[in-house]
Amino acid sequence: MSRPSQLDEKRDELLPIVATAFAELGYRRATTAELARRCGVRENILYRIWSDKRHMFIAAIGYVFELSRQIWDELLADGNGETTPAERLLDHESRHLGEFGHYRIVFAGLSETDDPEIRAALADMYRQYQRFVRERIAEHRDVREDGEVPDAGLAAWGVVGLGTVASITRELGLVSERQRRRLFRAVGRALLDGAQP
Repeated sequence: MSRPSQLDEKRDELLPIVATAFAELGYRRATTAELARRCGVRENILYRIWSDKRHMFIAAIGYVFELSRQIWDELLADGNGETTPAERLLDHESRHLGEFGHYRIVFAGLSETDDPEIRAALADMYRQYQRFVRERIAEHRDVREDGEVPDAGLAAWGVVGLGTVASITRELGLVSERQRRRLFRAVGRALLDGAQP
């Protein structure tokens, strides 16, 4: 097996820092000089890894999903057998959704969707979230063939949307943390079980 290149190792080391900077500053306010300062490197090092600021931001968008996926995989590997993976994810996200602030990267990206590459990166990230959630919902429902139950794919989009709403309420202080948890658990559970509106 070939050894990862030093550039790949440096990218893996710097990407969390770059993502945090974009989460805090947004796309437009994050200069490459500031990104380099936070990374403790010269700007030319960043340009060896990414061709420009846009590609740094696109990498940060991908990082949002990859970090979630890593956390979720660890959570699901430690299953207790008493709850389904979907139930464990719902419980975890009701308590931890947004705690890293990476949703701000997504929000910043939504104001940049006139850029086709940023738009494509966001669409890909949302599709990955939806696919992962859809698979967990389908497992949870044990492939119920009940025509009354909404499609797991549509329910997964509902859960993704619920995460967005929960992030907005966090960002704007619209509801308390306790209320946000209750919102995520109650609505998430209804979507998970296929409750009819």
